[in-house]
Amino acid sequence: MPIAPRIAVLTFHRCINYGSYWQARCLVEGLRERGHGAVLLDHHSERVKRAEWRCALQPLLPKRSERADLPLYAGKMRRFLDAIDSLPLSKPFALDRPSEMDPHELVLVGSDEVWNLRHPWYGGHPVFFGEGLRAGQIASYAASFGNQDAGEGLDGRWAGKLRDFSRISIRDQNSRRLVEDALGCEPELVLDPCLQFSHLIEGKAPRRLPPYLAVYGHGFPQWFTDNVRVFAQDKGLRLISIGYRNDWADAQWIDAGPEDFAGFMAGAQAVVTTFFHGCVFALVNQKPFACALTDYRSNKIRDLTETVGARRHLVGQETPSSQYWDILGEAPERTIPHRIAILKRRSDAYLDAVCN
Repeated sequence: MPIAPRIAVLTFHRCINYGSYWQARCLVEGLRERGHGAVLLDHHSERVKRAEWRCALQPLLPKRSERADLPLYAGKMRRFLDAIDSLPLSKPFALDRPSEMDPHELVLVGSDEVWNLRHPWYGGHPVFFGEGLRAGQIASYAASFGNQDAGEGLDGRWAGKLRDFSRISIRDQNSRRLVEDALGCEPELVLDPCLQFSHLIEGKAPRRLPPYLAVYGHGFPQWFTDNVRVFAQDKGLRLISIGYRNDWADAQWIDAGPEDFAGFMAGAQAVVTTFFHGCVFALVNQKPFACALTDYRSNKIRDLTETVGARRHLVGQETPSSQYWDILGEAPERTIPHRIAILKRRSDAYLDAVCN
């Protein structure tokens, strides 16, 4: 009989989201590159699938997708499902019945917002806190509480479950404070897998495109789009939105798959985003970028940019227009790769300690 892989990764691997896909792929492939037999735990839930697919087709609610866009969002979803099915997956099992999973020596929970109790369909599911997992040991890698603010604390039920983890690492300071306050110990701060294993990210830059500025996200405020459009016109750049419709952009590439996204971000002159992994992929490719914060993502984006020394790439309504020319028209700060390299070594050491 075949020998089960020693390590399994538990994350949101079936989300129709570029960041979720790439962080899952990078972590499992990074572990395999380091010589570990590793798979993604392939959990399934009809409830979660319905919610995920509904969001994939209507990502801009309460504004409904235009009828002409529905086939494009459906095409994007099909490309994701094909890409996900090609990843190294465990035997499938029901999310609500983890007893059905094959046993593993180690389960790594994370990355992504696996501990976000506010997540609209995964939030508060006990399996992401280790309950019912068939594992000799449970640890986390780059786990996050997302928009659950540290000031609210973590109640005893969830803190008790985290005490059963052999080691804990997180990817943002907000999550670190939640764990510290709940458990009285300091978790390790590590890199998101896309930054830790950036050399594994594949994707060819699009051909036959004029120089462009990548637009990734939605809910962009008017003050932000006005400044970005003036900058793009001044520099002769096309504004191309990937994955979502943004009518203020010059063109839309809604049905792009995960590999398309990686190549698109690598080929951009600069990146404008409201998303965490928009910032991450700009950092991966050492591209100029500007990010407008939203309530849902402010904690993790603020912490990421603070950690790597890229805080000036966050802009607000009070940001002078001249700053857009600085942060979108110039190469990122030289100190950023140095800080990332330090965090890579720290993350390597953590993985060595927990996996060997």
